[in-house]
Amino acid sequence: MTVIVDQPEFGIEVDQKKGINSEGLILDGGFAVPNANAFGHDFRDYEAESERQEGVEIFYKTNHIHQTYEFVKKMREEYVKLDKVKMSIWECCELLNNVVDESDPDLDEPQIEHLLQTAEAIRKDYPDEDWLHLTALVHDLGKVLLLPEFGELPQWAVVGDTNPVGCAFNESIVHHKYFKENPDYNNPAYNSEFGVYEKGCGLNNVLMSWGHDDYMYLVAKENKSTLPSAGLFIIRYHSFYALHKSGAYKHLMNEEDEENLKWLKIFNKYDLYSKSKVRVDVEKVKPSGDPAMATRVHVFDDIVLGHEPALLCTVTPTSFGNSSSSSAPNQAYLA
Repeated sequence: MTVIVDQPEFGIEVDQKKGINSEGLILDGGFAVPNANAFGHDFRDYEAESERQEGVEIFYKTNHIHQTYEFVKKMREEYVKLDKVKMSIWECCELLNNVVDESDPDLDEPQIEHLLQTAEAIRKDYPDEDWLHLTALVHDLGKVLLLPEFGELPQWAVVGDTNPVGCAFNESIVHHKYFKENPDYNNPAYNSEFGVYEKGCGLNNVLMSWGHDDYMYLVAKENKSTLPSAGLFIIRYHSFYALHKSGAYKHLMNEEDEENLKWLKIFNKYDLYSKSKVRVDVEKVKPSGDPAMATRVHVFDDIVLGHEPALLCTVTPTSFGNSSSSSAPNQAYLA
């Protein structure tokens, strides 16, 4: 059964929440939106000269050449098995201490810090939307695909912006020029506007370039996640910037996608602009750390347990610091 969450009154809410503070930061729902990324440039500026720019472009060249329709089908068939690893949410988060996203022009810090920054920022502005807090906390967990336990896939097969495969590559996609070396680019079956799809078919019927987004979506879906439709939509499409920034590929969307896109656009602000050089002390916020500092983790405890068996990996009573609980762990598989 598909669950559609109630939509906020978007126009009214934005008007009421926006403002400018004395430091020139745009405030939306209490969240301060910085003017520049950690390197002093505009966010998602792929042409700005920085210590990250050259590596990011090389990443996208490799990504665009190798992400084909057949490659995506093969990866989905392999990873939908979900038969390799079991662990708690926090254990999975901690693995991201060893992961830096080479496709990100805005930040080069471990991914676990980004998860905590995003989830905490959303929790403050949307305290009643517990599913959204949880979605923020787990949205990037699929980046564990970079690690040996999960197959040690190359960066180009895990991170970066995503896009549909099996139809034309829209020109709004970052570093679009490199698609010319992709075998699908000149394949008549895959290079038309609709390709193998039909108008309004729904994005759930569209294959996306393979990476952490689609992997985590499969994990949630196959584990019968109780996250609402909007949460699953955010997990699968949060890197689909050609859609939620440029408005491309809307001809493939259905009515449910249109509603969920509103939530994705809300989420994206926090996903993008919460990236900061202000470091998160993970040791202090982890369940076994300083209780005063661990509050931001503890608040997810009831949310995690409340969404059983949704979650994505083994959920244990102590995963988020709730040592008083004695209920049995609810186990699910990560591939």
